[in-house]
Amino acid sequence: MEKIDGYTEKLVQLCIKNDQIDKKLYDEYGVKKGLRDENGAGVLTGLTNISSVRAFDTVDGHKVPCDGELLYRGYDVKDLVKGGSGKRFIFEEGAYLLLFGELPNQQELDEFKGVLSGCMDLPTNFTRDVIMKAPSEDIMNTMTRSILTLASYDDKRDVLTLDNVLRQCIQLISTFPMLAVYGYHAYNHYENDDSMYIHRPDKSASIAENFLRLLRPDMGYTELEARVLDIALLLHMEHGGGNNSTFTTRVVTSSGSDTYAAIAAAMSSLKGRKHGGANLMVMNMMDDIKKHVSDYSDEEAIEAYLDKILNKQAFDHKGLIYGMGHAVYSLSDPRERVFKGFVEQLAAEKGKQDDMLLYNNVEKIAPVLIARERKIYKGVSPNVDFYSGFVYDMLGIPRQLYTPLFAIARIAGWSAHRMEELVTTDKIIRPAYKSLVTRKEYTPRESR
Repeated sequence: MEKIDGYTEKLVQLCIKNDQIDKKLYDEYGVKKGLRDENGAGVLTGLTNISSVRAFDTVDGHKVPCDGELLYRGYDVKDLVKGGSGKRFIFEEGAYLLLFGELPNQQELDEFKGVLSGCMDLPTNFTRDVIMKAPSEDIMNTMTRSILTLASYDDKRDVLTLDNVLRQCIQLISTFPMLAVYGYHAYNHYENDDSMYIHRPDKSASIAENFLRLLRPDMGYTELEARVLDIALLLHMEHGGGNNSTFTTRVVTSSGSDTYAAIAAAMSSLKGRKHGGANLMVMNMMDDIKKHVSDYSDEEAIEAYLDKILNKQAFDHKGLIYGMGHAVYSLSDPRERVFKGFVEQLAAEKGKQDDMLLYNNVEKIAPVLIARERKIYKGVSPNVDFYSGFVYDMLGIPRQLYTPLFAIARIAGWSAHRMEELVTTDKIIRPAYKSLVTRKEYTPRESR
């Protein structure tokens, strides 16, 4: 290992020398870095019926920022949450809607829930032979390994008929909480020398309830805890075809690859801190703020420290206030708007009003500072990640499980996009790259 470390340290300089591309060339050739234009709008690469993300209105032929809107199959997420009031859990209803394009009636929903429950099983000895072997603090990697291994238990893994792919997707939706929580318990036991609890899921309970049941030693939870987690899962389950992990799903699907490979690829995308890891960065930032601001009602002290963060003088010195702004939304993130009320309810139940005050003040102050210090082409507002980590913390969920929870939600959207890609498209996704390579004369080895 020591030998290769020294080798890579030396040779990486060649990578830097020969892989460097002049940034001016991107403008010269009209390259849209990150598949986004100079205004931050995504380059159009596909069509979808699954969801709609809106952040601008058109007024007199000009784009004007507006409050964000997120539609699942044409239905506003705010209405889905409101419609679920008194019905306790709505993630499963949302998953049905995304997969099949229609809101289920009670009979259809009960049948779907029954199918999901029936799939809450892992192959015999899978937990012992796969999940408990080589445990890792990186639960996303553990889950990805488990997903790929599940493929070896499926005799029809490469069959791309729609009914078979749908079966695979439903099974993965059902088993994702088990893959995540069991992976965490294995890590916590073997690496932290803690007790290990492997509870079986309750097949009469929801995905949100089962996650809490599997995680906690006593399997207990309050109705509000499960309800808030259920809302979080619904709000994270889908966000258009252009987000990195969903686009990854569609790219891999377009190649003719199997479901397990496509979802594993999406997992690899989601785990990045620029994508699914954002809520963890918010929590780390808020921990840092708490160390330097003792009075959470002192707006001047909060503003002064946020200014330091923004100017790369504090926290991770990246100049970012995490949880603020979004690649698409301008004036507001509709998911954050919906979620905040439930966050406040949970904070009251948990006696976390002081923390809630700090979050409220950061939410109020940060956009003003960012607008003052940065050239912003659209509004700045808190995104859903600003509060999701706080919720998970109040629920006693370990930070290693924050991004896996995102995956537990988003696999419903990934599955819907995989199905849509198979139904509507028969062409591999292959964008173009402009080559800057110049021809060179070959030099014999002895003459180099």
